Amino acid sequence: MRRVAITGLGVIAPLGNSVDELFTNLVAGRSGVRRLAPPLVERLKSPIGAAVDFDGNTHFPLQRLRLLDRVSQLALVATAQAIADSKLDFASERRERCGVCVGTAMGGAESTDEGYQTIYALQSDRVKPYSVLTAMSNAPASWIGIDHGLCGPNLTYSTACSSSAVAIGEAACKIRHGDADVMLAGGAEAPLTFGVLRAWEAMRTLATEDPHDPSSSCRPFASTRTGLVLGEGAAFVVLEESSHAVARGAPIYAELSGYGLTTDTAHITRPTAAGQASAMRAALGSAGVDPDAIDYVNAHGTGTLQNDVIETAALKEIFGARAYRVPVSSTKSMHGHLLGAAGALEFLIAVASLERGIVPPTMHLDSPDPACDLDYVAGRARIGMPLRTVMSNSFAFGGTNAVLIAACGVPR
Repeated sequence: MRRVAITGLGVIAPLGNSVDELFTNLVAGRSGVRRLAPPLVERLKSPIGAAVDFDGNTHFPLQRLRLLDRVSQLALVATAQAIADSKLDFASERRERCGVCVGTAMGGAESTDEGYQTIYALQSDRVKPYSVLTAMSNAPASWIGIDHGLCGPNLTYSTACSSSAVAIGEAACKIRHGDADVMLAGGAEAPLTFGVLRAWEAMRTLATEDPHDPSSSCRPFASTRTGLVLGEGAAFVVLEESSHAVARGAPIYAELSGYGLTTDTAHITRPTAAGQASAMRAALGSAGVDPDAIDYVNAHGTGTLQNDVIETAALKEIFGARAYRVPVSSTKSMHGHLLGAAGALEFLIAVASLERGIVPPTMHLDSPDPACDLDYVAGRARIGMPLRTVMSNSFAFGGTNAVLIAACGVPR
């Protein structure tokens, strides 16, 4: 089986539009959660979200923007960062051996909302001619492939909150099995529209706004948690077959050593500890390591009442007595839940943690839930940690559980 190297990182996130900016804010414990601006918040019960500081006009000409939903804009810019970071030159690559895998849950939500507003609210037939092309879920992956002339596999995965973790894991499989040498993999999401926010409110899963400090509204593992906070953004990694990366002198952050993918069939929204543990176990088996090798877990940690207790139980099932000594953090407490892009962002954070020897904190955990009693790195980052292997968990509505493992060093 061929080995997979991670050679490039790119991100547009609520806490920064570069890996360095993102990680600096994570370590400082800053929150990207804010009260959303009018008119978006006027009819919302939970008027908070984690938005990115991003204006498509600074990246694309107006004529191009007409063809790009916000989700595609975010994906293209984050991917370009990752490619530049990896020092890849596709002109010297076999383009049929280079591909794209993208995860998204909501696709072109802005375009969909706008189209429905035109048809149903305004009673107009003047729908934009490119509405289908901007709204379709595979638009981000398609534009990435077109922009860089990549003729290999071009795939979009939509498995709710695990979409981009699946995209990264499946991209790694393409390399391992000899179907590609280079894959651009990650996720993008732009769900901060009234329609999407109102639909999530109707499920009663969104956090209540903290009246004293809206930025602290997302509180994973806390007894005072009230739900998740939606965020937007994109995160991408460049994956390469290890000898290909070494031969061209690429910078190598880590090896993507493990990928576990299982399905929890108990209920479409309620997870089980057994289902989540099965994905972690599969990832460990894929990496060829036992649980003692894991030095840090970036948890799914949504801040919902059910998930945090279940994930805690699943971690105990996998790590046994050592579960209390493994640092676990939910960075969603700061950047919110990016839905289909969450897995990619959190895996990128885990890889950056591995490289820097720093574990980011779980913020706003002043009052821990007694049922969530692990080491959640509450309130302050840990610096100078001897990290060798890290795990990133992504669990989804629909039951698709995906876990990624990265190990430091150049793959053999």
